[in-house]
Amino acid sequence: MSRNLSAITIGAPAPLNGKIHLAPYDRRWPEQFATRAARVCAALGGLALDVQHVGSTSVPGLSAKPVIDMLLAVADSADEATYVPALEAAGFGLRIREPDWFEHRMLRGLDPQLNLHAFTLGCDEIHRMLAFRDHLRNDDGDRAHYESTKHALASRDWEFIQDYADAKTEVIVAILKRALATSQSD
Repeated sequence: MSRNLSAITIGAPAPLNGKIHLAPYDRRWPEQFATRAARVCAALGGLALDVQHVGSTSVPGLSAKPVIDMLLAVADSADEATYVPALEAAGFGLRIREPDWFEHRMLRGLDPQLNLHAFTLGCDEIHRMLAFRDHLRNDDGDRAHYESTKHALASRDWEFIQDYADAKTEVIVAILKRALATSQSD
């Protein structure tokens, strides 16, 4: 394992000990995001400064783990007391706390399974996540390259899902470099 998951995970890290299931793109994923985004906004009101669909399920045509990834921008993601209790009351559970990585917090939800990534509005990681998503939506070559990488890695056995995610880093960094260059030229 390339990171100490136990240091950032609330509760015990859940081992996978197997292969990653990648599903073909599902046209219901944007609707599932929209329904969950409405729940987040209802729970937080004006505290939800931005809610975006990110990750592979946000890219039409791309295979993905059937887990909706959502990006939530709040005024200060480190100030959990201002937003986490309302999200927990709405059915999201705080699972990851990474103060050393943009004060990232990740909450989980079910039905469908989702990861809600909270960052402080204006954080560089928000810009990177959106640039990566938008680039994959618009660049057939990079989308195909990323998908083939995911399938090759998904066929291997992984102790933790994070190990699979970490194994994609080199390809993600290369695509992100092109994505950021494209977003700066727009």
